[in-house]
Amino acid sequence: MHQFFEKVLSIKEIPSILMLFAAILTFHILSPYFLSYFNVKTILELFPEFGIVVLGVTMLMISGEFDLSIGSVFALCPIIIIKMINLGLNVWIGVILALIVSLGIGALNGTIVIKTGIPSFIATLATMMFWRGTVLAITKGTPPPIPKEVLPLQICVTGWVGPIRVSLIYFMAILIILWIVLERTRFGNRMFASGGNPKAARARGVNPAKVKITLFMLTSLLAAFAGLIQAFRIGSALPSAGQGWELDAIAASVIGGVSLFGGVGSIIGGAAGSFLLRIIGNGLVLAGAPGYYFRMFVGIVIIAAVIFNIIIKEKIRKMR
Repeated sequence: MHQFFEKVLSIKEIPSILMLFAAILTFHILSPYFLSYFNVKTILELFPEFGIVVLGVTMLMISGEFDLSIGSVFALCPIIIIKMINLGLNVWIGVILALIVSLGIGALNGTIVIKTGIPSFIATLATMMFWRGTVLAITKGTPPPIPKEVLPLQICVTGWVGPIRVSLIYFMAILIILWIVLERTRFGNRMFASGGNPKAARARGVNPAKVKITLFMLTSLLAAFAGLIQAFRIGSALPSAGQGWELDAIAASVIGGVSLFGGVGSIIGGAAGSFLLRIIGNGLVLAGAPGYYFRMFVGIVIIAAVIFNIIIKEKIRKMR
């Protein structure tokens, strides 16, 4: 039994999963509608967009870097698609160009960080402002509607498979793929090494710069894809889309057990953290709490998650 508890507590995702279940139980007690079919369906319908963004941020943070430009890329991608269609290009060409631009932004972020030595938090803060300004300049602050030519793609991205949104299936597929990459491949080992001890990683033949630039590109690509999903779902590309998600995504990753210093974390934990934040937001609304309580609760949950992780690590140490 002693070994069983030690093994359970050593699972990286346990703290975030326990907090997730605690939140679900709490809000179920506060509101009888929380676990109703309609509300659960609503949460699962809206969650994938934020969840996909967090998956990318989690991977990047494990390598020891941050990307604050994700919210701007989230807003920029669908606007590029709409502009390309309005210029007479095929919708698929517009999508491909938008995703290529997102990869370029990620590569630019990574190159700036690696080549100049500027901390990623500062470098991507600058690119966040630049690309958000670009979005506002293109749209003049007015949300452009989704053209009718997008309808076939819109169905593929935001349609339904029975009671399930296709976007949730995309989220699960990305989650599984990234879990395999992180836990079962050499690249995953290189990510942990690059985030935990870059000097030791180089001594073992790992190129942390290459790993990190690749992850910057992945993070930006996933943010763009998530932005595309949201725009197609609501039928418009909001210039303000993704604002505030930069820190929310970092918070979700930290709640999921990812270290702010890199080298520690799991993709399942990041997913659980992102779902927990959406559960809190939804639960507070149903409980009748003012909207600004959300930020207060997120702050409390972050501190609780860090303390929870420390307590569990101490328990494991004593068991041994």
